[in-house]
Amino acid sequence: MLRDINLRSALDRITAWSPVVLLGALAALTWWLDAQVQLPEPRRDGSARHDPDIFADGFRAVSLDAHGHPTQAIAGRRALHFADDQTTEVIEPMLSQTAAGKPPMRITAARAVLSGDRKEVTFIGAVRAVREAAPATPGADATGQVTLTTEYLHVIPGRELARTDKAVTIDEPRGIIRSVGLELDNKAKTLKLHSSVSGTLQPQALPK
Repeated sequence: MLRDINLRSALDRITAWSPVVLLGALAALTWWLDAQVQLPEPRRDGSARHDPDIFADGFRAVSLDAHGHPTQAIAGRRALHFADDQTTEVIEPMLSQTAAGKPPMRITAARAVLSGDRKEVTFIGAVRAVREAAPATPGADATGQVTLTTEYLHVIPGRELARTDKAVTIDEPRGIIRSVGLELDNKAKTLKLHSSVSGTLQPQALPK
């Protein structure tokens, strides 16, 4: 069983990490794909199919800050844009973010689907989200790597929400937490584990 004090400490560490901040590059990629093709007026005879109208293979896009340093990057084996519902699918996506003063973060999956309105993204298959370790800084302790793995992760960047109803594992330096279902609210700094919660956490060492 997880002791309450250890679980609270672990959740504080986890909610300091969030995958939702990684998705600006994915949205930017979709706008770029849209700009590459002028779509014809839709036919209204029932013949529309869910077929890609444009694709990009082996792509990589990087966002830079004012000093030319990389802040966000997205890469993938293939990106496909679908005209019928304006969704974009990325095969084998890899998203990463590096921000000054914050540990690097990245997400990988078998594929990702971005909604037509760019407000939601779903990662599907072998989803792995990692917040790297960070050294101690004035006013903040060092943090270890936090890794979340699942088969499905639905993210709403504007609301800073990440959800799954699948089995999920959270691995951090002092132990592992497992659950079926999760909701991470980055604005509220809360994490809800839905059911079948289990795991082990090592007691935190007392300061000398």
